[in-house]
Amino acid sequence: MRWRTRDVRDGLRMDRSLRLIVVIPALNEEATIDRVVRAVPRSMPGIGEVDVLVIDDGSTDRTAELAIAAGAEVIHHVTPRGVGSAFQSALNEAIEHGADLIVNIDADGQFDPADIPRLVAPVVSGEADFATASRFMDPALVPDMPWMKRWGNRQMSRLISSMTRQRFHDVSCGMRCYNRRAALSLNLLGRFTYTQEVFLNLAYKDMRIVEVPIRVRGVREFGKSRVAGSIFKYASKTSRIIFRCYRDYHPMQFFGGLGALLMGLACIFGGFLLWHYLSSGGLSPHKWAGFVSGGFALLSVFMFFAGMIGDMLNRHRIYLEELLYRQRLAARNESSVDAESDSAR
Repeated sequence: MRWRTRDVRDGLRMDRSLRLIVVIPALNEEATIDRVVRAVPRSMPGIGEVDVLVIDDGSTDRTAELAIAAGAEVIHHVTPRGVGSAFQSALNEAIEHGADLIVNIDADGQFDPADIPRLVAPVVSGEADFATASRFMDPALVPDMPWMKRWGNRQMSRLISSMTRQRFHDVSCGMRCYNRRAALSLNLLGRFTYTQEVFLNLAYKDMRIVEVPIRVRGVREFGKSRVAGSIFKYASKTSRIIFRCYRDYHPMQFFGGLGALLMGLACIFGGFLLWHYLSSGGLSPHKWAGFVSGGFALLSVFMFFAGMIGDMLNRHRIYLEELLYRQRLAARNESSVDAESDSAR
């Protein structure tokens, strides 16, 4: 059997033109959606076809109508499900439509669609599986925004960097590009947002991630952000998503760390009781320290067992995600073959 030679770059077949689908989650963005859709470049180096897909996440204004008039395909959510769910709908729809590259961009006009070619360039060239716009990588491009939001973004970037052992400057930016391999590998559960979970999900799967410095507006021109409108709400919900993601992918470190902390507390209270016994010859009136120490020690053992069970479950998760990836890839290739057959007719 002779193998046919072809140029393959990280899941992108280079023996045919690449199809890029730009996905835009939107909720009540009638003031800007038309401008954003029309500004998406239809011609880019290395790209043969560009389509725009708007996810109307339960809008009550003319967002969907204006998006269709501007040339986009629109997927409707009857009621708002959250930015995370809107992105997942966009991702699934783009994969089913045979996308080789997927770019997501916000509908509020903070990002300039003219920067999309710069964003997709490292993915098309095979340098990265996932490219994200970065507002803070280049000090000259840092947008004008409230200091609290800027501080929160930097702290979140430091947290994700420490969890992935990579250096990231901006993990919350809403303008990104995925190749087919990265898109098919994503398994997201957060409904409120998806930005930080994507970093963790792809970094833990050894995808190559690059940041592309891009200038953005720091303040929305119209309306109010439904994700970052309240810094405390955003921090609370995002922290829960990150917490669950880290727990699921690194259960031994997560539960083992908690177990070590509890065992340390058990040793402190146990050491105090031992010191009291050696100095006074009795346990009273600090018998309580022994009970507290025993309780912490028991909880510590439970945490270590939970870590071991979680580690076994994580192995099954890896196998299942690999099977899911291959199933998605096979379905995607089958749809591409059907599409090519239809066009040939």
